[in-house]
Amino acid sequence: MATVRVFDADMPLTGDELERLQNVVIEAARRQLVGRRILELYGPLGAGMQGVPADRFDHVELAAVDQLGEEEQDAFGTGRRVQLTIPILYKDFILHWRDIELARQLGSEIDFSAAAGAASVVAAKEDDLIFNGNQEFGIEGLTNATGRLTHLIEDWTESGRAYSDVVQMTTKLIENGQFGPYAMVVHPALYAKMLRVHQGTNVLEIEHIRELVTAGVYQSPVIKENSGVIVSVGRQNFDLAIAEDLSVSYLGAERMNYPFRVFECLVPRVKRPHSICSFST
Repeated sequence: MATVRVFDADMPLTGDELERLQNVVIEAARRQLVGRRILELYGPLGAGMQGVPADRFDHVELAAVDQLGEEEQDAFGTGRRVQLTIPILYKDFILHWRDIELARQLGSEIDFSAAAGAASVVAAKEDDLIFNGNQEFGIEGLTNATGRLTHLIEDWTESGRAYSDVVQMTTKLIENGQFGPYAMVVHPALYAKMLRVHQGTNVLEIEHIRELVTAGVYQSPVIKENSGVIVSVGRQNFDLAIAEDLSVSYLGAERMNYPFRVFECLVPRVKRPHSICSFST
């Protein structure tokens, strides 16, 4: 994760400075990213790869039980295949030549705050693509995938309501052949409502929920208000196809200053929509 590409021979940074720039970008993105905590990665496939096949397994039969293994059944993998475009997610930033010169004169580190900022907004856009998709490119996210399960939740300000809703949603997933482990991502306002002592206990309600949602309970600002999603994790259900992982590109000197670009090329692939249960009020 995070390499530096040079499209101009006059790279303004030394090897040690480039390494620190990479580390700053990686750390800023990792602090922001949520989707990668529940999606497995496929790739990298190469920066030039502009599309990737995506299989949709809408109806999967249970495994057969037979003495001689001769019972006919549909193989896992028999479904509908589409081709997804792999878009570029990117944000540019500028390092000013005088700032670099001053840091070297003083023997101090170059301030890479702009690089961290660019990495954080690219990470936010990645999560937005994972959870909300992109209509222009025909990409479905976890919260709006066709065929997903849905659930209307109660008022989570009342003790026990959040836990009750999670029980109902995991039950729906089980009834559709999705046995977990489960992960949940919610809007920060809903997350805050789980940070209350469950009535009749000395335990926060979110701790009871984590006993059901063992793959993690997360919050993300890209999730719509008063909504969220519970998923049964695993690459058989969905993954994140990566052509080029998070990278930094030097774009060439411009009016004595140094523009860079933080970018990545990737697309989420929903394979079994019944592994997803989105919810809202």
